[in-house]
Amino acid sequence: MSRETTTEATPLILTDGGGGRRSVRRQGLREAARLLRHASSGRMMMREPSMLVREAAAEQLEERQSDWAYSKPVVVLDFVWNLAFVVVATAVLVLSSDENPNMPLRVWIIGYELQCMMHMVCVCVEYRRRNSRRRRDLSPRSSSSSSSSSMDEEEGLGLSRNSDERYLELGQLENENNSFAKHLESANTMISFIWWVIGFYWVSSGGQELAQGSPQLYWLCIVFLGFDVFFVVFCVALACVIGIAVCCCLPCIIAVLYAVAEQEGASKEDIDQLTKFKFRKVGDTMKHTVDEEQGQGDSGGVMTECGTDSPVEHALPHEDAECCICLSAYEDETELRELPCGHHFHCGCVDKWLYINATCPLCKYNILKSSNYEEGEEV
Repeated sequence: MSRETTTEATPLILTDGGGGRRSVRRQGLREAARLLRHASSGRMMMREPSMLVREAAAEQLEERQSDWAYSKPVVVLDFVWNLAFVVVATAVLVLSSDENPNMPLRVWIIGYELQCMMHMVCVCVEYRRRNSRRRRDLSPRSSSSSSSSSMDEEEGLGLSRNSDERYLELGQLENENNSFAKHLESANTMISFIWWVIGFYWVSSGGQELAQGSPQLYWLCIVFLGFDVFFVVFCVALACVIGIAVCCCLPCIIAVLYAVAEQEGASKEDIDQLTKFKFRKVGDTMKHTVDEEQGQGDSGGVMTECGTDSPVEHALPHEDAECCICLSAYEDETELRELPCGHHFHCGCVDKWLYINATCPLCKYNILKSSNYEEGEEV
């Protein structure tokens, strides 16, 4: 999934009104993780690999949140929510035709309605763009190549060239539409923030005279302004809670994603092909011997390969004898999984992660590319 996808505004949680909440939610998870890393000090400071794992998990959560936010039920709910704001505002404008406020509240309410409608348009455009891209990704491109296999080489090359040109044109058109929608949403966000400040100033300046002379318009503006403040506070609090959970309870987050998410990463067969090790601690005498053999200052234990007649052993330094996902030190007879990039984790921790995302949580190495390469070498 591209980074453009993950930085787009999400509906419902980031609905009409105050512009600050869109940018707050957009990078809140990673910023919260970085903030906790900088705030930590002394013995409570996390090691850099552990923080890299948590930043990768925060990015994964953002991608999942973006996919969930543009699912059909959420988009429909967001559309109905904003439409309700428009209907209520229109009804109050009609019912309050006899009110004459000393501040242009009607202008502010109409502007608020336009922002809601603009947001609905942006959400619908983004939803259609994602659906078209998803359908295009799911459509088997191999069908065209299999059908052209019976043709002669020249015709096959021409068909492949035309197919590539068609996909290139579709990609360029999608990028143009995506850029327009993002610029439109960004402009709506900026205008929303300015419009909120203007509305707050007009309501505050009107005072009791505005509340008594034009109660319907006054209280409608108060409700709209209050909803905007609520959403900003809610998004900031949610980002902080998730950021703290990612830093302190990452295995729980991975378990939840594993339970609710579809299998988009590695399959069970791909994960089982990865090398499995068993960790064992060494005594003081053995530890001294291992340190001398491996040339390491302080050995934390030994990893022994499982399921082979001639097992490979790796001595781990003391600082590496822990799982960067759950932050727990390796215990005796603990099963570890070593990825092709050389990083190792608890089997239970990394297997669930790979099921969600087939990349190393530390260095983002794709294990599927490695397995495909090895299969090609065998063939």
